[in-house]
Amino acid sequence: MKELSFAQNFSLIALNAQESTRLTNSKKVSLRCMAAAALLEIYLDKGLSEKGENLTFELETLNNTSMPLYQQTVLKILLSRDKSLCETLPKYLLKVLKFSSKQLKEVEDAFAFTLTRENVMEEIPALLNSDLEFVTAGIEMREYRSNAEIFTRLTESIRAEILEDGPITDEAIIMIWLLRESGCIYDLFSKEELKHVAARIYELYDNTSLGRVIFPINIHKTVEYAVKNFLKMKKEMMSTPSGSGINFVFPIIERSQSIFIDTESYFSNKEDRLRDVKQRLESNGHNITVIREGEIPLIKIDNVLYEAVPHAKQYRFPVHGVRLIKYPLSL
Repeated sequence: MKELSFAQNFSLIALNAQESTRLTNSKKVSLRCMAAAALLEIYLDKGLSEKGENLTFELETLNNTSMPLYQQTVLKILLSRDKSLCETLPKYLLKVLKFSSKQLKEVEDAFAFTLTRENVMEEIPALLNSDLEFVTAGIEMREYRSNAEIFTRLTESIRAEILEDGPITDEAIIMIWLLRESGCIYDLFSKEELKHVAARIYELYDNTSLGRVIFPINIHKTVEYAVKNFLKMKKEMMSTPSGSGINFVFPIIERSQSIFIDTESYFSNKEDRLRDVKQRLESNGHNITVIREGEIPLIKIDNVLYEAVPHAKQYRFPVHGVRLIKYPLSL
């Protein structure tokens, strides 16, 4: 297996556990960021000619290059009918806001093709298929699952570089920005760690030229993300003072739903309840690892951590089970 590129690494995080059969608002956010990641990868590889503050790219170069399919796809969308592009880096990145649903699907197909070809991503039955409401309605969906070993190694490396003090690479600066814009940052860092990440962003904005260029840019659409408890989150996470006047609030993007899994019967024994849920999920093709047992177990399902909270839903009679609530990868 050859080493993955920067944009492919980000896409493994952005697409993991996303529905593969529907263009959800959450996935639109991820796909815009994946398109930006492709552009930034070209930028890092010096694939755009510099003319002062502007970066240029010629259609002729695209026709005579061996660049990856996902890079070609993004550049063809940007070029449209033009023979060349000449913009600043921020203007290039902001162009992904104008990508249509059809164009975002092209970006998805290009990335998914390269990742599945490298055997680092696959399509599996969606976790939502195990939700009682979906089971009752007979609804079936599919989702992406990244290779567990690569996903873990990648996310641990990113967490370490961002949380540890000291010099940081341009790739890591860009990765922080992509994680922020895609909403994936909540999957990787705990609430307390996000305060450190926010302080790191301010530090990089003040002390690096790339940080000053990229951190003020927002490429998420208001209609594509849901903000919950905005003022509270702003107060708690973004309390780091800065004289920059730049507001680096993390967008809160709805990347997953709470999932209720009913159990065969009411289990007063927490071990039996966990065993029943584990067997149910494994029978649907999911990879399950129990991280913590107890009254509220912590389990990893296809690279994502969930707390399995005992719960009952009221219909004509109570239905017992567990509600899966996402938990950050901050162990």
